[in-house]
Amino acid sequence: MGKHSRPGPPNQPSRAISRADPDNPLAPYAKRRRPPLDIHRRHRPLHGGGGHLRPDDPRALEEWSGLSYEPAGMARNLVEAQWWVDEVMISDPRA
Repeated sequence: MGKHSRPGPPNQPSRAISRADPDNPLAPYAKRRRPPLDIHRRHRPLHGGGGHLRPDDPRALEEWSGLSYEPAGMARNLVEAQWWVDEVMISDPRA
């Protein structure tokens, strides 16, 4: 076996080739517009550091716009921030 040979049978398709829909010419672009790890909403502590630290401090709420995360509001504490993040999952299970 050579240095760059791929393991597996020769008739197995390569995993390096993207599985884009041939009928949709914009499929590669749509894939790039998905949020990282499919997280559409997230919260960040204003003080920095880990999200589990200081649960009573305010949190910045961010929502995926299709290109980046944008500010969407504020939460008074960790519980409210987690509720806001989980709210989109309850109302729209596809997100």
